[in-house]
Amino acid sequence: MLSLSKYGGMDAVSQYALAYALTTSAGIRALLPLAAVSIAAHNGWIHPSGDFAWLGHALVMWILISVAALEILADKIPFVDHAMHFVQVASKPAAAVILVGGTMHAQSHEQLVFLMVIGALNALGIHGAVMGARAASTAGTAGLANPVLSTVEDTGSIGGIVLAFFAPVVAAVLALVFTVLLILVGRHVYRRIRPRPVSP
Repeated sequence: MLSLSKYGGMDAVSQYALAYALTTSAGIRALLPLAAVSIAAHNGWIHPSGDFAWLGHALVMWILISVAALEILADKIPFVDHAMHFVQVASKPAAAVILVGGTMHAQSHEQLVFLMVIGALNALGIHGAVMGARAASTAGTAGLANPVLSTVEDTGSIGGIVLAFFAPVVAAVLALVFTVLLILVGRHVYRRIRPRPVSP
């Protein structure tokens, strides 16, 4: 596992890669990567900066683990999953902001704010693409395939999070490939569901 006990010894590329991979996972599951970062901080594997040291508190860790589990369960329930996705338009970028703040040791406050904005936009973009795929699933299967798709999303998010801590650069590359694939799928879905012009 990548040694994150001293950020001073962690190169900038690994920090950027870790943050990017985690914010990409946040675009799929808002709370899973937050829970993972909290666990890592609590066990001393990472050391968030002072403003985000609260991530390592035991109470915060157990709360995040609990709500992450609830998020996974709720996404398997028809109609509840759609309501949750609406709320996550705000919660996923917010989670990404915290993830960047909790894993990055930027050279300045301005740089950190900039990276937080980039992370939030990344999570929001991934969320939009995931919603597009889910819309296609709902339209094509009347929602019957959504729990299966949700489980695939869980697996991908968990795998991405674990890989991010063991091999952040590899995880970031795979996250980028995943993003490109989502964009291609989203374009395909849009072309299929967009209203077609009525011939005169």
